[in-house]
Amino acid sequence: MKTAISIPDKTFDLAEHFANSTGISRSELYTKAVLEYLENHKNKDVTKALNMIYTHEDSSLDNELKSIQIKSLPKEKW
Repeated sequence: MKTAISIPDKTFDLAEHFANSTGISRSELYTKAVLEYLENHKNKDVTKALNMIYTHEDSSLDNELKSIQIKSLPKEKW
């Protein structure tokens, strides 16, 4: 699909230089950039919801569960 977007000249120039130096097309660069951005932000709503919940709820572990969790960790050799 073709689309037209407006971006700052400096951003365009940097993208052009990167695309040319790596041998990928401008379309491929923009596609990869958008996909990477979406991947990095896919859990944004989940994080926001959890942050809202834990502003009102205690998120610390019960002491017994904490002890069990610590004991389950592998022993490190120094």
